[in-house]
Amino acid sequence: MSDSKSLYTRLGGYDAVAAVVDNLLPRLRSDSKLGRFWEYRGEDGIQREKQLLVDFLCASAGGPLFYTGRDMKISHKGMRISEGDWSVFLSHLNATLDEFSVPQQERSEVLGFVDSTKADIVE
Repeated sequence: MSDSKSLYTRLGGYDAVAAVVDNLLPRLRSDSKLGRFWEYRGEDGIQREKQLLVDFLCASAGGPLFYTGRDMKISHKGMRISEGDWSVFLSHLNATLDEFSVPQQERSEVLGFVDSTKADIVE
């Protein structure tokens, strides 16, 4: 595919991003180190968070969606997300990208974008 296409398009659009989120969130929630972040959340709140994540990722990848949530710094303030938590998150993200056989160029762009949010998320 042409590099002039948005990352959103090259990843497969909305349905592909939503499928990745559907794969990633259960991994994170069931992880013994990261599960604490969802431990006392109701299913409605988790579904809302999931939709916000899809919207955020789609918009950030150049898609036609508009993200209406808070910025990453405000959303994660006080959660005490550590470097160790971040590393575990990245391992799950990489496993999800493997599951979907995301090509190297797109994988690098996704990981680069995710890394750009780290300073606002890790305390």
